[in-house]
Amino acid sequence: MRALDDEAFLDHVTERLVGLPGVRAVALGGSRATGTNGPDSDWDFAIYYRGAFSPDDLRALGWPGEVSELGAWGGGVFNGGAWLTIDDRRVDVHYRDLDDVERRVAEAREGRFDVERLMFHLAGVPTYIVVAELAVNRVLHGTLPRPEYPEALRRAAHSRWWGDARPTLGYARAAYAGRGHVTGCAGAIATAACQAAHAVLARRGEWVTNEKTLLDRAGLRGVDRILAALTSDPAALTAAIDETTVLLETAVTTA
Repeated sequence: MRALDDEAFLDHVTERLVGLPGVRAVALGGSRATGTNGPDSDWDFAIYYRGAFSPDDLRALGWPGEVSELGAWGGGVFNGGAWLTIDDRRVDVHYRDLDDVERRVAEAREGRFDVERLMFHLAGVPTYIVVAELAVNRVLHGTLPRPEYPEALRRAAHSRWWGDARPTLGYARAAYAGRGHVTGCAGAIATAACQAAHAVLARRGEWVTNEKTLLDRAGLRGVDRILAALTSDPAALTAAIDETTVLLETAVTTA
């Protein structure tokens, strides 16, 4: 049973995280930061550290759960974290290296970024996600920049994401549809839809921190209808790919 109300809980967790060696700032992310959370939403914290950071120090706080090593979540911008239970609440903690974050901010200003593979992300995760977090998260302790969406990134991200979506669909049409491969076509449609949604939101200058509401925000939920109607008929699969292409292109070019 929970012993703390939400604000007391925030204070408690923040105080403990701030005390970890190397930590310079703590922020609240996810739906709790944007006010879109429900009663059972988990709590997402980011700890921003400078220099060395040891996950053993986080483990030593004694909270039950799993604490990863640095780099265990792929070694890219998501360089590790923890899944914990604190005061009967589900808590995620993300490691954020300030040196790396500041580099990503500088790259975003110039319109430069990479896309990294990350579990649970169909289209992959853009390296400017850590910049997006700075823009939307609630700082609980310390000082962090609050970046605007750079104009150079709007142009570059729009072009890159749509440039990825088109060949994704083109390959599915050429390699899967004619063979009646439903899984290949479905996967390509879903992936391309997420890529196109990134392009739409980049054109609008809207930050993205995950894919959970990506299609909704981009107005691309119509892809669900196309996927739900897929059959193994090659002609029908080809038509589905073509319909998806028109739907995504319309959204991307009118954003």
